[in-house]
Amino acid sequence: LAAYYSRIPVVHVEAGLRTGDPYAPFPEEMNRRLIDRIAALLFAPTAAARRNLLAEGISDESIVVTGNTEIDALLYVRKSVPPRIRFDLPGRIVLVTAHRRESFSGGIARICRGLRRLAEQNREITIVYSVHPNPHVSRVVRDELSGVERVTLIDPPDYASFVHLMADSALILTDSGGIQEAGAALHVPVLVLRERTERTEGLETGAARLVGTDPERIVAAAEEILSDPAASARMREARNPYGDGNAAAKIVRELETRFT
Repeated sequence: LAAYYSRIPVVHVEAGLRTGDPYAPFPEEMNRRLIDRIAALLFAPTAAARRNLLAEGISDESIVVTGNTEIDALLYVRKSVPPRIRFDLPGRIVLVTAHRRESFSGGIARICRGLRRLAEQNREITIVYSVHPNPHVSRVVRDELSGVERVTLIDPPDYASFVHLMADSALILTDSGGIQEAGAALHVPVLVLRERTERTEGLETGAARLVGTDPERIVAAAEEILSDPAASARMREARNPYGDGNAAAKIVRELETRFT
């Protein structure tokens, strides 16, 4: 807003992401809509994001599809940066992150109950929960899952270590938008712990599934992927729709063309 009021062009990287619900994700959904209205140039990560912008009346000339810069960083780190922390864990890793505000009123507890049941029923796995420091999350997670066999609670590691942990996982359960994209790029199946997502492309290609916060849905979907090699393979082989690792270069070229 300060740039707009000063008549300085605003450029929005990762424009056009939408769930259609102004309160989910909160506050990101409305922030994105407001920024897109004042932006002079919008870098949409996918064709679907571009369509969202066009449907809102934004000029096609101001939209460029680039892929997501997050995938640039992810692929570079995966190839070139070793992890600072190596997790020596038994069995197949089920990696979990859940921190969204929409889940504070009971959702985190329901997710934890599903994880407890999943650990009790599947002795060949280790659930690794990277616990967000927000007390609305950490207090509930530690109350529900501390001491549960085959569940390991960790503080969020550095980025490189987390990228390698994602790549080594058999399954990712998350309510994070960025991790939905990372899972698709790393070809690791993702279950989305939300009722709706702005990353619809992963659902369309089959790289991810929506399961919400209901314990039964979480356990059923996770056990299907973990027990059925064909189901897992379909998700692992799904096309990554979020970029090829060259988004930043495309953005720089476009900025140089338009503003120099």
